[in-house]
Amino acid sequence: MTELADRPAGAERTTAGQGTPGRTTPSAAQAAPAPTAEPAVPAVDVAALGELLLGKWADIRRASRQLAGQPELHKTEGLTHTEHRRRVFGQLKILVENGAVHRAFPVSVGGADEHGGNVAGFQELVIADPSLQIKAGVQWGLFGSAVNHLGTEEHHAKWLPGIMSLDIPGCFAMTETGHGSDVASIATTATYDPAAEEFVVHTPFRAAWKDYIGNAAIDGLAAVVFAQLITNGVNHGVHAFYMDLRDPETKEFLPGIGGEDDGVKGGLNGIDNGRLHFTHVRIPRTNLLNRYGNVDADGTYTSPIASPGRRFFTMLGTLVQGRVSLDGAAVTASKLALKTAIQYATERRQFNASSQTDEEVLLDYQRHQRRLFTRLATTYAAGFASEQLLQKFDDVFSGRADTDEDRQDLETLAAALKPLSTWHALDTLQECREACGGAGFLIDNRFASLRADLDVYATFEGDNTVLLQLVAKRLLADYAKEFRTVNFGVLTRYVVGQATDAAIHRTGLRGVAQFMADSGSVQKAAIAIKDEASQRALLTDRVQTMVAEVGSALKGANKLPQQQGADLFNRHQNELIEAAQAHAELLQWEAFTEALGHVTDPGTRKVLTWLRDLFGLSLIEANLSWYLMNGRLSMQRARTLGGYINRLLVKIRPHALDLVDAFGFGPEHLRADIATGAEKVRQDEAREYFRQQRASGDAPVDEKILLARKGHGTKAQGTGPRGA
Repeated sequence: MTELADRPAGAERTTAGQGTPGRTTPSAAQAAPAPTAEPAVPAVDVAALGELLLGKWADIRRASRQLAGQPELHKTEGLTHTEHRRRVFGQLKILVENGAVHRAFPVSVGGADEHGGNVAGFQELVIADPSLQIKAGVQWGLFGSAVNHLGTEEHHAKWLPGIMSLDIPGCFAMTETGHGSDVASIATTATYDPAAEEFVVHTPFRAAWKDYIGNAAIDGLAAVVFAQLITNGVNHGVHAFYMDLRDPETKEFLPGIGGEDDGVKGGLNGIDNGRLHFTHVRIPRTNLLNRYGNVDADGTYTSPIASPGRRFFTMLGTLVQGRVSLDGAAVTASKLALKTAIQYATERRQFNASSQTDEEVLLDYQRHQRRLFTRLATTYAAGFASEQLLQKFDDVFSGRADTDEDRQDLETLAAALKPLSTWHALDTLQECREACGGAGFLIDNRFASLRADLDVYATFEGDNTVLLQLVAKRLLADYAKEFRTVNFGVLTRYVVGQATDAAIHRTGLRGVAQFMADSGSVQKAAIAIKDEASQRALLTDRVQTMVAEVGSALKGANKLPQQQGADLFNRHQNELIEAAQAHAELLQWEAFTEALGHVTDPGTRKVLTWLRDLFGLSLIEANLSWYLMNGRLSMQRARTLGGYINRLLVKIRPHALDLVDAFGFGPEHLRADIATGAEKVRQDEAREYFRQQRASGDAPVDEKILLARKGHGTKAQGTGPRGA
């Protein structure tokens, strides 16, 4: 930790120690009366903030972190991918032994029907090794979850005990080489043969091979295979089938089944991803996971859901926990990176800008604050939004709120937040790496390793861009629904209002009104921008306007011929995705704002409000051109934005360590040399060396100082006689 002397004035910490929330020691600013001319510096209650961040399933998260802190679960850098795979498979057995995988499964097979807590615990495993987290996710979150949610009690009793105990390592075989995000178009078929009461599973061409499948290359003994169900000459769409892959004794593929190893990847090399293909493989009729679609012995197809489209999305919706899990795991990775980078930045010194003897602490540089604090603010926002998503997920899967609308809301929320949090994690890991210089590039400090492993988070469980397009379609549907039943008078008032609003923006009257309200005052403009209601209005207005503009442009597209309708949609695809991203950012801002309402400590609430404002204003700054071009901000207010953000950085600076210590990570979680305090020891040693050298009088004279002295002497000699 840095000494108080290493920080700017007023930067005293409210607590001491590293990675140990729960400290309540008063700071120097609290212990001594503050000067009357300056307001008291607020203090952060790190313990209480830590509990808020842990959320509803705090005890489960703590237990999972304790497990993730055990050395036998940690990633060992430098292993070959073959060695890493063996290690991770062994780590899965440790999870089983510690009861870390059973929570979400039915009570009837030894589970706890605890869906939210299960995902909360899973999200923390990224601390140990992302490969372990994703390998566990494949086994229990995808393979096991598919049997659980798409199968019946008969399937549960038959297969879940072996899946839970790891006696049946398995695969989730959905993605194909030729179809990733477009699951509805996968080409693998499962054709029913009523004479044998069997399904014949077949991959008709190379692009239909199942690809990038975890556990497929080495460990998988079975798989849930997604295929087009065909019976009596009718294709009923994608369904899930349980299939044995390998002989449990020899580990060789069964007849008709083949595969390949995907080999070394850009990250997550502890997982044996591979390809699978099937040549007329026969499986029993009862291997169809038939909760949402069944085939009788004679080949008759029945389903409790009449609409094929709705049935398809219902089946996929039961597997939404993968996106929920990745969202929270990405937030956890961002927290790890920021704790390490901010810790290091309070100790590392570089350049003596304000002193002849001492170099500056990195975190005192404005640019360093900008690059780290803005990402810290986003991480807090993403974390609060992730907790809301997890609670929504638990409500749906526990049955407390399980209507069609609830499930659609859950799917939309997951599709909105997972892209933002995973992109943010990659950006944060890279920025933290750069902020730590060469030290950040060392594999021992984990930035490079974590970023490589999390890279694929942006494209699996749904490509981020495709997911945002799903969100955009939901926004358009809601927008259209608002006007489906309105009467003529309401619609007329809306149109008039839109026309008036457009006129104001086009003519710049809004900007004039803002300037008049501010009376040309920079201070008033800054106050107006930082106001919570103003932030909400600006962020909300951008979403609503973008959706309305695209909605108007696409009006009637569903009545056009298919090609023309597709072309029209494609011309506005980019605006759609940008609107969806703006919507997701608004959700994060709202989640942060709502979380503030649960903070009772005044000092903590003040600091978190600054952090929330930094998040909101950074979003507005990033899209400033839109606000200016659309007349939502006057030039006067726009000019104050950067300056006010910079003032927020100064306010947050004294509390930076408290804000990352509240994440609750210990050394066993961080496992980064530069987060141990070693840099402070080195810097203090160097400062003491030069202090003693100066005190001894033996320090060499700097050439620049010598030249300056000579120059001063020459100037004095030259001007003296003339002045006489």
